[in-house]
Amino acid sequence: MSALPRLPDLLPPENAEALARAVAGVDAPALWWMSGYLAGLAHTRGPVARETPHRTDLPADVEPEPVAESRVAPSLTIVYGSQTGNAKRVAEQWAAQIESAGLRARVLRADAYPLRELKDEKLLGVVISTQGEGDPPEDSFGLFEFLDGRRAPNLAGLKFAVLALGDSSYPQFCAVGHRLDARLAELGAERLHACTEVDVDIEAVAAPWRNDLTARIKALQPSTDLPRASVTPLRRAPSPPAVDRDHPASLTLLAQQRIVGRHSEKDVRHLEFDLAASGLRYEPGDALGIWPRQPDAVVDDVLAAAGLTRGAMVELDGQQRAIESWLAEYREAIRPGKSLLAALAEDDRHAALREVLAEPSRIAPWLAATSVPIALRRHRRAWTPEALVRALRPLTPRLYSIASSSREVGDEVHLTVDHVQYRLDGIGHRGTASGPLADLGEEGTVRAFVQPNEHFRLPDDPDAPIIMIGAGTGIAPFRGFLQERIAQGAKGRAWLLFGAQRFASDFLYQAEWLKARKQGQLDRIDLAFSRDQIDKVYVQQRVREQSARLRAWIDEGAHVYVCGSIAMGQAVHAALCDVLRDRPAIDGETAEQQLRALQQQGRYSRDVY
Repeated sequence: MSALPRLPDLLPPENAEALARAVAGVDAPALWWMSGYLAGLAHTRGPVARETPHRTDLPADVEPEPVAESRVAPSLTIVYGSQTGNAKRVAEQWAAQIESAGLRARVLRADAYPLRELKDEKLLGVVISTQGEGDPPEDSFGLFEFLDGRRAPNLAGLKFAVLALGDSSYPQFCAVGHRLDARLAELGAERLHACTEVDVDIEAVAAPWRNDLTARIKALQPSTDLPRASVTPLRRAPSPPAVDRDHPASLTLLAQQRIVGRHSEKDVRHLEFDLAASGLRYEPGDALGIWPRQPDAVVDDVLAAAGLTRGAMVELDGQQRAIESWLAEYREAIRPGKSLLAALAEDDRHAALREVLAEPSRIAPWLAATSVPIALRRHRRAWTPEALVRALRPLTPRLYSIASSSREVGDEVHLTVDHVQYRLDGIGHRGTASGPLADLGEEGTVRAFVQPNEHFRLPDDPDAPIIMIGAGTGIAPFRGFLQERIAQGAKGRAWLLFGAQRFASDFLYQAEWLKARKQGQLDRIDLAFSRDQIDKVYVQQRVREQSARLRAWIDEGAHVYVCGSIAMGQAVHAALCDVLRDRPAIDGETAEQQLRALQQQGRYSRDVY
């Protein structure tokens, strides 16, 4: 084995030999990556010295070149807070762009960011989404608690930028991003860029935002005639996976079954898809993203309402398609967005719509009360094919919690889907994705991808107790959890608290849960069926009733999981605070802090939608 040049003089002999063995046969790209990795290690063990100390043990002819700190490119920390993966994807794309520009970047999820380092940051980018009624993503509660608390540092030396992701059909559009932006400025940090709002058409705003900030950060490099230190990325830029959100797999339906009783007010389906040739893999707790194809009848209804016909070609963002193709697979043909409201308000006849636009609190209710074809008929204007496509929201994938474990079902993935049906203006509507899924027959296909949910995982220790609290289709991931634990032969106790409308018709997967209970694979079940008695009973009431037992499980190391609607998640969160507060010397604020601490420890996880 050939010796590495001069390394025996710089390192102890045994270290030099180990390094030589480690790099033997490694190609050039991997060596470049390793050099960046080692540089990152050096950075974590101390600041870059203005001048490398003289080593007395070096040969006389070896004199290290002084490395001026001012010649090193600025380092950017990118923190993301993400519930559905969008913020993470934007953050990683930006990091790759930063590194391609010869700069340094690191990407961290909000709950993985070492908060003690914030006071020393010079450049910070934050990509964060807003959930439900203005809540931060699950991974970002700790960040906000720190910034809002007494330990928040003075940030006078920090330059920052916030990209706020949201959905303009919700009242608190991008509220979390604005809140974070304001707080960082309040702590003394300087904005590199005004807080930027991003609606569901993410790339239309995120791409120019990234380009602008990359140029601004590059301009911060000190001007000098001396050669700059070469900068190697601290990580290899991630290669796009073979199957992802933008490159979905085609999955074939194996089976579909309605799993509620004939008298149920809901239509809940159990679907099984074949993964064998897809390249997709998942863990319990992950979601399956479905790219819906909207039915021809919906497309034709929108075209008729706009006074247009099939066949017109529309070019948008470099893509040319027939208008019916845009409406079937690339634009929301049922749910309107703020962009449609704005386009309709341009007509002089629709002054009332301009009044709605002028009051942000009125936008979400207006959007919720109509559909695309209804809005087009009610507020008529002249449309060109291109104008209509531009006015409609981009079609987004629908995420469904996976209801299976691959240890149990092999190359399959199971879903629990509520077939959404409702009426507006006397006209029947169906869910954009759930409607076509309900119509899918055997051998039918969907375009799909796996959306990892890193915050909703079973504990690493299979013997740790788990408490699963869900309502309606929120039971789906818990079916996967139980299958996984049974396949593992886990010894940890398991407890299900489940709520629905009626025991006789809405106890989803009833036979499986009762079988597991009988065989000792599920230690306890507590049920809440709201319509089986005059006074409605919800799962959060069962949580309060079981306060003493829940505290005992939590004290013994149990992990708590909550899955269901946003409203249900908020109600259960309040009930859990009451559970922790129901002991001496614990007030509401302390109970909330204890619950947040469990969340930061990974022992309290929510999947709400």
